[in-house]
Amino acid sequence: MNIAEILSQPESKTLEFKRDLSSLKPILKTLVAFANTAGGLLVIGKAGNGEVVGVEDIELAEERLANAVADNIRPAMQPEIEITTCNGKTLLLVRVPFWRGPFYLKAEGTERGVYVRLGSTSRSAGPELLAELQRNHSGLSFDLTPCPDLSPDDLEIEKAKKLFASGKMVLDDAKLASLAIVVPFAGRMVPSLGGVILFGSDAARLTVCPDARVSCARFRGNDKTEFLDSLDIEGTVLDAIVEVPRFIRRNTRTAARIEGMYRREIPEYPEVAVREALVNAVAHAAYFQSGMRIMVAIYDDRLEIQNPGPFPFGLTITELKAGVSKIRNRMIARIMHLLHMMEEWGSGYQRIKDACSSGGYPEPEWQELGAAVRVIFRPHPDVEHGETVHDPVNDLVNDPVNERQKWYVEQLAAGAKIKATDLARYWNVSQVTAKRDIADLKHRGVIEFIGSPKTGFYRRK
Repeated sequence: MNIAEILSQPESKTLEFKRDLSSLKPILKTLVAFANTAGGLLVIGKAGNGEVVGVEDIELAEERLANAVADNIRPAMQPEIEITTCNGKTLLLVRVPFWRGPFYLKAEGTERGVYVRLGSTSRSAGPELLAELQRNHSGLSFDLTPCPDLSPDDLEIEKAKKLFASGKMVLDDAKLASLAIVVPFAGRMVPSLGGVILFGSDAARLTVCPDARVSCARFRGNDKTEFLDSLDIEGTVLDAIVEVPRFIRRNTRTAARIEGMYRREIPEYPEVAVREALVNAVAHAAYFQSGMRIMVAIYDDRLEIQNPGPFPFGLTITELKAGVSKIRNRMIARIMHLLHMMEEWGSGYQRIKDACSSGGYPEPEWQELGAAVRVIFRPHPDVEHGETVHDPVNDLVNDPVNERQKWYVEQLAAGAKIKATDLARYWNVSQVTAKRDIADLKHRGVIEFIGSPKTGFYRRK
């Protein structure tokens, strides 16, 4: 990209413009943020209104900047400083590569002086991102952090064993340790954060990682003004990979295309691509960021999957599209790969794009929104758009159903676990009638029973 093309670009995670060197501190903050986040280019000589004003006494400016970097940034930084011209104006280009620091402003210290790039702004890292930068510098991974207040009994080991058995793998004590589901701490084995996120009991997850969960919502129209449906997945993020597609199917439309002798159904959104994006969100979410969870949002004109955290340090959206892979959660990603939930690392973007293209769907869009990453899918052109037909019964069942059954399915759709006794009590009917209503819905394929006869429950199919 030549200088004219660079000047025509908006400011971004890796590009910033400054008019001159009259205020050095914002410039130094930008250079520190570039180095800590993903590298970047600072152009000096372009004003905030977009006018290219150039730099006077360019050699003196270059020397002043080099001295300021050497005196004020730690550890030592060596940016590439270049003098160039555009339309008769002389500019100073400062290229900073990503490097494991963390870099900081000497005068502000190793905590307050650390800056990162969030969108097109340079911000103080704060304790969570600072800790992640330090882990990155040390080659550590957040999901390998020990949980000393928990024991292996706080993991749902039997559930984990069943998952691994489906892939013809035995999960014994040695395997638990080699996969870092449990890790050593003070002479004993305790769950890792990744182990709790993937296999922890409800109480354990609530204790150490309450935001490691997935929430879904269906909105009326194209904004968040009015909810039509919502679901907070009660289980782990692995459970969500099964539950979320069901939520999407019941809140989206399907078109039909006749091809020769056959009728082919076309979902509103590409199921393979959406699942891949969900898997990537689970694998790469910044679980260390408190107050944020993985979100799936359906509007009339789009479906969004958003996970907490910017891209891992050192990764840009351009590199993502080129197939570059940086694993934020090594233990989680490894287990998902072993369980055949993830394909080869670095292939997710291309798989999602190819799945959309082959199915005739619009190309998805990736956005890095400061502290979150979002993937946006658009509907298939053959599917009629507009307000969803949101009826948990009538969208799948053509035959008449009674009001009790409609109420029951709506409760299940909202995530409630309703028994026949609850149905009978609410509608003041006998348990025989309630059980007959439920059996009829099961026969129609609207609901399904999950678990053992004693502890199981019905859910919306």
